[in-house]
Amino acid sequence: MLDSFLKNTANPSLLYVIIAFILILAVYFTTVQLLRRFGKNPDYIIPRHAFKKVTFPLFIILFSFLVRMESLRDVLGLHDYAYVFRKTSTLMFIFGATWLILNVIKIIKNRVVEKYDIHTSDNLKARKIRTQFNILERIVVFVIIILAIGIALMSFESIREIGVSIFASAGVAGIIIGFSAQKMIGTILAGIQIAITQPIKIDDVVIVDGEWGRIEEITLTYVVVKIWDKRRLVVPSTFFIENSFQNWTKTSADILGTVFLYTDYNVPVDAIRKELTRILESTDLWDGEANNVQVTDTKANYVELRAMMSAKDSSLAWELRVLVREKLIAFLQQNYPESLARTRVYMNQTEALEKAD
Repeated sequence: MLDSFLKNTANPSLLYVIIAFILILAVYFTTVQLLRRFGKNPDYIIPRHAFKKVTFPLFIILFSFLVRMESLRDVLGLHDYAYVFRKTSTLMFIFGATWLILNVIKIIKNRVVEKYDIHTSDNLKARKIRTQFNILERIVVFVIIILAIGIALMSFESIREIGVSIFASAGVAGIIIGFSAQKMIGTILAGIQIAITQPIKIDDVVIVDGEWGRIEEITLTYVVVKIWDKRRLVVPSTFFIENSFQNWTKTSADILGTVFLYTDYNVPVDAIRKELTRILESTDLWDGEANNVQVTDTKANYVELRAMMSAKDSSLAWELRVLVREKLIAFLQQNYPESLARTRVYMNQTEALEKAD
């Protein structure tokens, strides 16, 4: 029945195109409605705001089939451009599929990462997950884009023949390029190693080249450290594999803080211990773990005291150290001013009389 209808139609190619276009629209809008429904349910992996990132690449994929139809060329009267239409359809399909895959990867990564809050005090697991997914996402995106470009280029027969001839005679050239790109490859491999072994993680507190800061971004080739004064230190990935550095939050966020005081020999250590306890108990910066004062060194003209305390993370530890240092100095000034470090000069009576004459 359909065949007889098409034979009686003045332009059956146009009808084929219309039917194909209607089918494409039907598949597209059905997919959009399904994704909208999935987005409304928090149990589904596709969030409400992400379905548009999936549907538009899908439309390009579906439209590429329409471009490839011979009936479309008949309707447009472009029979001599069959090659152009086929290649355009192929490139559209590769582009849409690549775009769709990249968006799906990003949606999945965001869906997983958002379950782990990096702003909590005990955020070690969240920082591990974020670091691994950020680096692995960049690796997968890089590989997919390279493969897509390669497939697109190899779809052209002329380029495919050139590629085969190049691969056949690329022995010496490959060795030369390998030596030239050795440093770049080493940097990329260092980025992959950081993702697997995790000597650093997102939001880790580190000291690099004498600078205190937090790991803000980790890529395949470099790491961005946010310095405390809002500067950014950009460090090659290989640095964290080949050099020593301090990581204050490698296994946990809690940290010990110290304050050093240099006092006279007659300083009342027990009174300072009691004052330190009072200061710590009066602030929320202290986590209630470490609290101690020790005499760590003695010199000819001063005694070194170390006040030790603990906090939930390095930022709180810094604030706590500043507070304790200020309060202990004020305590000594007000109650034991004679305990402050000083330099003594002793003169016997004979020398004093001679100087008086």
